[in-house]
Amino acid sequence: MKAIELTPEHPVEEITELAVTAERVGFDTVLASCHYFNRDPYVALSRIADATDEVALGPAAANPYDTHPVALASRVATIQEVSDGRAVFGVGPGDRSTLSALGVERDSPLRRVLETFKVAQDLWAGESVDADGTFRAADADLEYEVEGEIPVYVGAQGPHMIRMSAKHADGVLYNGSHPRDMAWAAEQVEQGLEDRPDERGDFDFAAYASVSVAEEEAAAREAARPPVAFIAGGAAPPVLDRHDLDRERAEEIGAAIEAGSFSEAFGLVTEAMIDAFCIAGTQAQVENEVEAVMEYADSFVVGAPLGPDLERAIELAGAVLR
Repeated sequence: MKAIELTPEHPVEEITELAVTAERVGFDTVLASCHYFNRDPYVALSRIADATDEVALGPAAANPYDTHPVALASRVATIQEVSDGRAVFGVGPGDRSTLSALGVERDSPLRRVLETFKVAQDLWAGESVDADGTFRAADADLEYEVEGEIPVYVGAQGPHMIRMSAKHADGVLYNGSHPRDMAWAAEQVEQGLEDRPDERGDFDFAAYASVSVAEEEAAAREAARPPVAFIAGGAAPPVLDRHDLDRERAEEIGAAIEAGSFSEAFGLVTEAMIDAFCIAGTQAQVENEVEAVMEYADSFVVGAPLGPDLERAIELAGAVLR
């Protein structure tokens, strides 16, 4: 998979045009990020399906808290239909700080994600489902046929979610941009694969990396501040310690995001955080860092922010991954 993440913080028409550019420069998958404060990703994906011919497309990563898992399965199945079989289901536990703004408690995230995509797979296979675990469903089914296979990729950062992905899913979208993190994640993948049944087939370890690329390094690094703030603010202490980052500073960033003070959060991001959590720089710099990450991963997802000029960033990133 050679994928790119597009964030519907921009108008749907613009996102669609960017997806067309991504397909033109060689990306094979377009993923739409899912946050309640952005535009609806499924509307964007539907428009992208109409405007493109070959790229796979789907949400990344949808969370099964602000949308019931059965409804989520139906939305992805609808994308499968309107794209003539090109859907990918990216599902993860969601961002704790943004979900808290909706009054949502992110309980039992590993079980919730696993139960969500298992139920989705049953529904896509035409089965009626009952669930009484982390969510409830009684004799639920889809009143239409879902044609073709929909691969499931789990958005993961912690060890248990990564291992679960390797055992049960088609791939993992590991939120990491640094070789140090990728080496650690590769160990978790290997542990999970030890318990993977042969009939589940191959597994795709995808680096879902924050990337910011531009002709000028300074511009690329400045554009990296917003996504790095979200990553640093939600990073577990072991991740911060792996990069010798200030835990208190990261907690301040997380608190600012939870309070909706985004500008404050972005301003608290340090250069060391950008180095740890984003591949940011010129095309040549990004190419070198991507090569280091790909020592461990099977696939690569170019994640937000992309760069200060989105269309140019997509072209530069496409050249890097050719």
